[in-house]
Amino acid sequence: MSTEPTNLAAALSAFDQLWSPRVVTTVNDYDVRVAKVAGEHVWHAHDDTDEFFLVIDGELRIALREPDGERTVVLEKGSVFVVPRGVEHKPSSEHGASLLLFEPSGTSSVGDRHDEIPDHVDATTGHALD
Repeated sequence: MSTEPTNLAAALSAFDQLWSPRVVTTVNDYDVRVAKVAGEHVWHAHDDTDEFFLVIDGELRIALREPDGERTVVLEKGSVFVVPRGVEHKPSSEHGASLLLFEPSGTSSVGDRHDEIPDHVDATTGHALD
């Protein structure tokens, strides 16, 4: 963990890969990650942890499979949303977005249960920021 400030715009400009989060720092046992996204992710769920999303730029849609049925939340720039543990969800962004995520260190970007992972999705626990 760095003892110097991290500029999120600079961190995001350091990579181009979509759906491939970078760890910018850690807080206790949690990673603070940034990611660039566009198109669709996969349906997945995190059985043991909530997932926090902050949209830095662009717009993110998160489809949710809840006990009462499916719904989609729309997060515009500056919006935050928490997907509760165990809820199947599928993030997507038609025009692209930049995100900040909080997840326990070691949490896979495709959760514990997921659809088949397409080539454009990096199933990872987060890459170190270069």
